Amino acid sequence: MNILIAGDSEVALHLAELLSGENHDVTLVAPDKDFLKLIESHSDLLTMVGDSTSMQVLKNAGVRRTELVISAHKDGRLNLLTAILAKKMGAKKCIAKVNEPEYITKKCKSLFKELGIDYLVSPEKIAAYEIANLLTNTAAAEIFDFSEDKLSLMLVKLENQAPVLGKTLREIAKEYEQLNFRAVSIHRRAKTIIPKGEDIFQENDLAYVITKPKGIDHLLELSGKKRFDINNLMIVGGGAVGSQAAAALEKKFNVKLFEMDTERANELSDTLHSTLVINGDARNISLLESESVGSMDAFVAVTNNSETNILTCLLAKRFGVKKTIALVENIDFIEISQGVGIDTIINKKLATASYIIRFTMTADVISTKCLTSVDAEVFEFLAHEGSPITKKLIRKLNFPKQAIIGGVIRDNEGYIAQGDMQIQPGDKVVVFALPEAFHGVDKMFKSKS
Repeated sequence: MNILIAGDSEVALHLAELLSGENHDVTLVAPDKDFLKLIESHSDLLTMVGDSTSMQVLKNAGVRRTELVISAHKDGRLNLLTAILAKKMGAKKCIAKVNEPEYITKKCKSLFKELGIDYLVSPEKIAAYEIANLLTNTAAAEIFDFSEDKLSLMLVKLENQAPVLGKTLREIAKEYEQLNFRAVSIHRRAKTIIPKGEDIFQENDLAYVITKPKGIDHLLELSGKKRFDINNLMIVGGGAVGSQAAAALEKKFNVKLFEMDTERANELSDTLHSTLVINGDARNISLLESESVGSMDAFVAVTNNSETNILTCLLAKRFGVKKTIALVENIDFIEISQGVGIDTIINKKLATASYIIRFTMTADVISTKCLTSVDAEVFEFLAHEGSPITKKLIRKLNFPKQAIIGGVIRDNEGYIAQGDMQIQPGDKVVVFALPEAFHGVDKMFKSKS
């Protein structure tokens, strides 16, 4: 696929690096020469210095032959203009990253669709949705539902009391014959393993598991986790992510929100209905104590500073908060953050790339899920008549080694994938894949018709 990426953001850079290694012809256009040097040294994609809102620059970048344009500047308005121009100049499909919540309304989406923008993506909205989802499933570090909860992907950390420790997957399958879940990945000491029958679970493993709804409690029991109810929630950071998360959750929980900027705090007090907005610095331990941080069931830190988010979550843990979620934009900090005890990490860059990656696939992708803890994706594909995936039993498929089929939704019912199952046209199939397997998995679901 011919892909043109425009922008000077980390999202643009991450997408360019990710897609250039997947048999795509990628061109990256950015106004800053130094920004482009970051990627030129270790990638074979084409780079161009220029303004993506210039028709001449777009013409020179071959926009007329481009199948997908992704505009991911830091400034959302530049992305809108770039996408509109690119579509008018012949690009087949255009995606624009936006920061302003007003642009994601149904009315605005319809307007921009008429102007030629096929899809709008808001990193802040995606992050806020992730937070809301996580706080309804308290024992999971990450969770994502497929086909209206018919199957779920959960990330659980194996505690020292977990019954599965020291056992192979094959032993666990024999011991618990009616398993309603399947491990699709184990992340251990910065390494991701696609698990086989002989792999052994170890303490502190991060396990990604596909589960049916009735298997969630059993899964949590085997991982040494317990669900708990959330009544009191504290959010640090009143920016786009924090305010959207508070708006989504204030009807369910008692929410307190910290915001340092006085003007912004006053604005939030007017717009949020039942959230208590506190104008202050959450790094101040005395202030946290005075606002009863120890009585909180969950603590979410989503300021624009990763270090602040990590620090305040650690403080919350020290005061006994059960669930902590930190927005960490520096990917290098993710592994460290999990290692020091923060329950869940949110990364807007990875989440946005996950949303966009589906549009680079030739197969029919229903949804994708970016996995913050590992460099991998989970896809939900629709199987079509004539595609290779429907030709043989799962165990006989020439499926990429760095990918695994986790589950199947058929006739509105979820099933855990087994080797003797054959995927049928119309099935929705949940696949875990490392980046090097994306292309191979895509081919398996591509219809020959």
